[in-house]
Amino acid sequence: MPGGQERKGYFSNKFIAGLKHGPARGDRIKRTTTLTLRLNEREAKALNVYCRRFRVRSKSDFMRRTIMQAIVGRFDAQHPTLWEQGELTLFSQDLKNN
Repeated sequence: MPGGQERKGYFSNKFIAGLKHGPARGDRIKRTTTLTLRLNEREAKALNVYCRRFRVRSKSDFMRRTIMQAIVGRFDAQHPTLWEQGELTLFSQDLKNN
């Protein structure tokens, strides 16, 4: 941010910086799966107010990043410890076929 100001918002500066300098277009994974999300009127209004207040340009991108941040954060919090047995299979090739 200009003048050394701290960014106010949901995502950290480090997270935002990583998103701006992501992989080149050829290296990106194409999004082919559609997800439909239903909100009640109050939830939709709250989302609209948030997006206006914090100048969110793409609600789809915002929701995708927010959902994935919650998922990865939970996986990170519940990672196996030294004493747990088993192999990590979250992103293995076998699960891609399911």
